[in-house]
Order: sequence, then C-alpha cells, then structure tokens
Amino acid sequence: MMANEPHIPEPAATGFGDSLDYVTIRVGEQLLGLPISRVQDVFIANRITIVPRAPDEIVGLINLRGRIVTAVCLRKRLGRPVELKLDSQGRHELTAIGIDHDGEAYALIVDAVGEVIRLDRSTLEPLPVHLDRVWAALATGIHRLADELLVVLDLDAVLDLDLRSAA
Repeated sequence: MMANEPHIPEPAATGFGDSLDYVTIRVGEQLLGLPISRVQDVFIANRITIVPRAPDEIVGLINLRGRIVTAVCLRKRLGRPVELKLDSQGRHELTAIGIDHDGEAYALIVDAVGEVIRLDRSTLEPLPVHLDRVWAALATGIHRLADELLVVLDLDAVLDLDLRSAA
C-alpha cells in the first residue's frame, strides 16, 4: 500500500459490500466518521474519576453499567484546545462514544454526535497531503460530501496510547 492510499476498512456487518457505514461526530467544526462496526454506545458521561499522572488525552475513568471505561478526549488527541460545555446546573457535560479496543473499554469524548451515514466505498479518497500531521496519523481517508469533508478516523491509531511509558 502506498503512503497516500487510504486504508480501506472491511465492510460493516450489514452485508453491503460496496458501502461503508459511519457514525458521524464533530470536533469543533470538523465532521469526522467512526466505522459503525466499532461503536458500542453513545452516552453522556457525568461522573469521571480523575487518574493522577495519566497522559493528557485521558480524562479519567467512568463506570458504565458496572464496567470501568477509560475516557479519552478526542480534542486533546487531535491536538486541539479543550472547550468545556456546562449543563444548566453548571456541571461538565461530556458526550461520549463507547468503543472496545484490544479487549479494553474506552469512552471517546467528542463535541457532538451526528447521524449514521452510509457512503459508497468508491468515494473514499486518500488523505490530502496538506492535512495536519497529527490528524493524518489518526485518519484513514476522506469522503467529499455535498458541503464539507468527512475525515474517517482510524480508531486503532486514536486509541493507541503509550500508557506503559506514562506509568
């Protein structure tokens, strides 16, 4: 595979071999796509336990229906400034996507969750050469939609945190 070729994920388990299914999310104004086959849950994280000396990208730990989940801030992972949203009572409101990675549970903290979309596999393009270096390391390709670009995230790369060196 050449450096600019997109990594084409396997078709989602829906049986549509010529299409790719994504859950759309936003970080700031940017539309991002997560392969739907990797998304387990969408939820609001309200009680987070801070982990001392954890890498900056790790927000903390969440108890999700009895399972301990590591919360990762996608904004920080993408090298963007963090903007906290407060609910009507002044508490932090964190939108999260539940994902399993290498047998561990993660909550990917995002700005907003959109919709599920199905796109033709043939519209997946390589990453633009001018894409930010951090983003390029965490993405597999793009789709050109009618009015914006959908950047497809590589969840394995996003969740490949160097936890051993941080310990």
